[in-house]
Amino acid sequence: MLEIKVEKKSRTRKKKEAQDLQRLGEKLVDLSSDQLENIDMPVEIFNAVKFALTTKKHGARRRQMQYIGALMRKIDTEPIKKAIEEIELGEYNKALNFKKIEKMRDDIITGDNTLIEDLIEKWPQTERSRLFQLVRNARKEVSNGKSGKSYRSLFRYLMEISTSE
Repeated sequence: MLEIKVEKKSRTRKKKEAQDLQRLGEKLVDLSSDQLENIDMPVEIFNAVKFALTTKKHGARRRQMQYIGALMRKIDTEPIKKAIEEIELGEYNKALNFKKIEKMRDDIITGDNTLIEDLIEKWPQTERSRLFQLVRNARKEVSNGKSGKSYRSLFRYLMEISTSE
């Protein structure tokens, strides 16, 4: 005789899975409206998440999060998890790029002229004269003990050319 063994989940494991789904729901609530609309999910969950955004009282919000977790138990959550991971990875990459551009700007201002040539080589759409003017003005500001308009303009221009690849 063929014996089929069905694995029963312990109560602890069921609770942990329910808490994980509730945390996934909390991540959904933390997203912006545009990000939410780009995730493929059942309408019932979408509406529950939208309602949770409007709920301000702690107890009501907690109950709404539990409700979202309960709804999540009825569906396959893998597509939602993947979508959230992609969004989080995108945010991480944006922050990483931001820091890279900031460091690049600071290195240029401190006098690394070889970096300017590397930038022009890497991003051929760079307007050489505009870049040199922004660098010159930013260096002048920094030498005067300021970090104002030109400092920010240089950063914005570096962001602009780095994203228009």
